[in-house]
Amino acid sequence: MKKSVLVPLFAAMFLAACGQSPIKPANAADKAATAPAPNGIQLPADYADWRLIAPAYRSDKQHVRAILGNDTAIRAARAGNTQPWPDGSILAKLVWKEAPHEKWPTAMEAGQFVHVEIMVKDAKRHAETGGWGYARWVGKDLKPYGKDAAFVAECHGCHMPVQDADFVFTKPVKLP
Repeated sequence: MKKSVLVPLFAAMFLAACGQSPIKPANAADKAATAPAPNGIQLPADYADWRLIAPAYRSDKQHVRAILGNDTAIRAARAGNTQPWPDGSILAKLVWKEAPHEKWPTAMEAGQFVHVEIMVKDAKRHAETGGWGYARWVGKDLKPYGKDAAFVAECHGCHMPVQDADFVFTKPVKLP
């Protein structure tokens, strides 16, 4: 992908990460009503207000992504304390299909919302999956992913290639 496409793409993800999310429910009560994942992990009500850890792009799926963190994760990322991430860290990955900008067709931006994924660091509770609990909610209606709690084996299996990075693909961006 050309650099001229990446700049507006990351700008669009940054705006989304700053609270301009296309999946924000009408009010806080709607967020609280989101069903938990089959393993009991609840979508944090304030996740859309978290700060950006890093933008990402997945070329095989043509997805733009914003990886956000709760306060614990942000402190760890800024301090370089991610080997391992501290207990209490929560990472949220918001995913959209790429879409060409209507006024600048060579620029890609966040289009249709795909899903939000959460990783919760609790070394004791999630010891069998490297200390991370996984959850996903699909579509604008935030439908929990997975038929039962066994879905985490799929998530954890995908994260095995980055076991040496505490099972996290995302490298926190360095701010100037």
